[in-house]
Amino acid sequence: MSPTPCPASVDVDLLVRFSEAWNRHDLDALMSFMHPDCVFEAAAGPQACGARHEGPAAVARAFASAWQTFPDAQWRNGRHFVCGERGVSEWTFTGTAADGSRIEADGVDLFTFRDGKILVKNALRKNRPPLPAL
Repeated sequence: MSPTPCPASVDVDLLVRFSEAWNRHDLDALMSFMHPDCVFEAAAGPQACGARHEGPAAVARAFASAWQTFPDAQWRNGRHFVCGERGVSEWTFTGTAADGSRIEADGVDLFTFRDGKILVKNALRKNRPPLPAL
């Protein structure tokens, strides 16, 4: 049996550029990838999905809060794929909190696309205890 074709409205390059914008801490660039009806489901929060942020203003605030909490935040070792209207980015998050504690944990973003943009970004990250300050 031959594999099912996976036509997509976006390609892996979109996810590579999105990841690069995260590592530059470039909020304007990030939001340029997001659909007007965008949703961000954060890795942590009070709901089963983490914390759900809907609409460009709420999503932008949530994105910016990552750099406020971890000013040196980086998403390293990116690996990306797209299949149809879905995509995945794998990464290792690193960041240092104000108290000097550090996080290094693997995670993934699950994406849903619409009209060539990111409609939903659902972040999932391993729950690893903070590392001691250097």
